[in-house]
Amino acid sequence: MGRMKLDDAERALFGVLALAPDCAEANRLMGVASQMRGDHARAVEFLRDALVVNPGDATAHMNLGSALYETGATEAALSSLRRACELAPGMAACWYNLGKALKLQFQYEAACVALRHALAIDPAHELSRLCLADAQTGLGDIDEATRNYREVLRRQPAQAQAWFSLANLKTVRFEPVDVVHLRRALQQVGATTEARILLGFALAKAHEDQGDYDAAFEALRQANTLKRRSVSWNGAAERARVDAITKAFTEPLPAPLDPTLGNEVIFIVSLPRSGSTLTEQILASHPQVEGANEITDLPQVIEDESKRRGKPFPQWVPDATTEDWSRLGHDYLARTERWRRERSRFTDKNLVTWQLVGAIMAMLPGARVVNSHRDPLETCLACYRQLFSNGAYFSYDLADMASQYQDYDRLSRHWQAMFPQRILDYSYETLLAEPEAQIRRLLAFCELDFDEACLAPHLASRTVRSTASAAQVRQPLHAAIAHSARYGEQLGPLRIQLRDMELLTAAAAP
Repeated sequence: MGRMKLDDAERALFGVLALAPDCAEANRLMGVASQMRGDHARAVEFLRDALVVNPGDATAHMNLGSALYETGATEAALSSLRRACELAPGMAACWYNLGKALKLQFQYEAACVALRHALAIDPAHELSRLCLADAQTGLGDIDEATRNYREVLRRQPAQAQAWFSLANLKTVRFEPVDVVHLRRALQQVGATTEARILLGFALAKAHEDQGDYDAAFEALRQANTLKRRSVSWNGAAERARVDAITKAFTEPLPAPLDPTLGNEVIFIVSLPRSGSTLTEQILASHPQVEGANEITDLPQVIEDESKRRGKPFPQWVPDATTEDWSRLGHDYLARTERWRRERSRFTDKNLVTWQLVGAIMAMLPGARVVNSHRDPLETCLACYRQLFSNGAYFSYDLADMASQYQDYDRLSRHWQAMFPQRILDYSYETLLAEPEAQIRRLLAFCELDFDEACLAPHLASRTVRSTASAAQVRQPLHAAIAHSARYGEQLGPLRIQLRDMELLTAAAAP
């Protein structure tokens, strides 16, 4: 619905409510209109008013659940969505919205149950099938996920999200006919920019599978160019931020109140596509370690403290006392208590944490940090080949990507020099070249007894929330593939830039 039509609809509904304020349907529709405007709190008010009048309205419960979820009231949202399914068990949309909310909460098994209900009612419900395939990917059921993505494409050959999700599995090979279908979808009149971006990344994967790397790079270039126009990234500002962080954590940290605080946590820091998910999968294969995936508790603790002090991180770092850091450490551990209910240790691998290592060391002096890194050329290319669900705005231009790698590299060296006993420098390529030796080294650093299960991380039964790596970590460990060699001259400018940054040897540049 366009803005003008939405305005007209709201005016008409206000007129109805002026005459009949208890009209349940008018209140419900006002709630839907508020949701469309992004005002979810207002939507909740209207929808609750509608349900006071008509508590048996399944659609209103479904709308309320969706609005509550957007406000962060997750449990209340799930309760409303379940109530909608109870009231209208034959309505596919109710089961879909419940399944979608469960999937977003990483409750993949429960999500699959709800989404299968939706498809039993309406096998053509495209969004339910896509959501089911996503949940199956998280559970590691790649064959079923592939089947469902392919079924969506059988019904809707130009469905951009299905093509991208299938490509994003990484382990599914595309055929020449897929190239034809993808090109046809890209040429469709009226294709949105978002669809063209999704299709472009999928087409690049399809060309790679045919060995046509010139065509693959051109598809990547076009898709990345479109995406770069839609995001804001300032390399100079990022460089200044890293400078400020380095300066803030130059002097030795004060002696902690409790040197063991945080010994339950293993932080995995890295840039995207640098082996962090595999490292976590190895650790989470250990009977004492829970893999928490990409949780946001640490950045949230830092952000909350910044708001409390009225100045951004790291400006307040010089003012923080030992007691302040201890308070923040206890806050983080309280927020992450759920990850220690079944196992004594847990991993935290949020991809912005490489900038927060100094804060980790001050807050949680007993924590361990594993810095998972990959060859700079391979990292830059891997990120350029990946469309991220959010963030990583530096990845859609190779020059931006190289600049970000340089910032990551110099800050990582600073952390390693300051905290050599508490940070493990962990190479992705070395891990794949000599897995047992490196896995033993990793476990020893984390003060974990060796366990054979860690040598076969692909067999670990756990949810993986990184969709870009969910299928890949289900594969047995094997030697790293140098994708950059396949792209040859296409990466010439990037090689030169990385060499000039002293991140590659001169021999690596053409």
